Amino acid sequence: MVDLEIQDGLAVITIDRPHARNAISLETMGQLEKALDGAQGARALVVTGAGDRAFVSGGDLKELSALRTEPEASAMALRMRTICDRIAEFPGPVVAALNGHALGGGAEVAVAADIRLAADDIRIGFNQVSLEIMPAWGGAERLAGLVGKSRALLLAGTGRILTAAEAYELNLVDMVLPREGFAEGWRTIARSLAGRPAGEIKRVIDGVPATEAVAAFARLWVADEHWAAADRVMKRAK
Repeated sequence: MVDLEIQDGLAVITIDRPHARNAISLETMGQLEKALDGAQGARALVVTGAGDRAFVSGGDLKELSALRTEPEASAMALRMRTICDRIAEFPGPVVAALNGHALGGGAEVAVAADIRLAADDIRIGFNQVSLEIMPAWGGAERLAGLVGKSRALLLAGTGRILTAAEAYELNLVDMVLPREGFAEGWRTIARSLAGRPAGEIKRVIDGVPATEAVAAFARLWVADEHWAAADRVMKRAK
């Protein structure tokens, strides 16, 4: 099951399949597609897993093992790659809240987000090679963008599984939070992103012409929210 929660501009997608450690099946893909449709219009998006054991443990081998031909494998990979692309291309900031282990395809879902917040006891790894396959959901390319080509090849080529601290050192995760209070921690950060012009900042970081960046700033400058915040600052300065 995939749940969608929207409140105050923040959409939270939760993959809730405890019997399969939140693994991705074909049905899960369909539910993710519907959840992403429903999240449109939100200012920020969080993708997380239910429980504290797994964020996403990869593809659901028990179900996906029925795919035995190359066309079937290609169609499955392309479908989930498109879902990860939609996560990456969401207009507002996207947070992967790593409540548990992110392995194989789960790591690919994690790197589709703009920001990764990890509980301090999780593990993350592109360990598809343990099944004699490779990342196919866009994760290898995104991993290279985060840690560099050589480290990406080393990590995905050996299937090394990292602790949260090791992933932080490699810039694979952006912040490590204590397990106690993790849910409150990521929600506080995500609500802050949803309540600020982070979407425009994301657009500029992703690369727009200078004229568009300046135009975005100008729109924010003349908005009532800017002047209300400026008035508060000026009053405190008196």
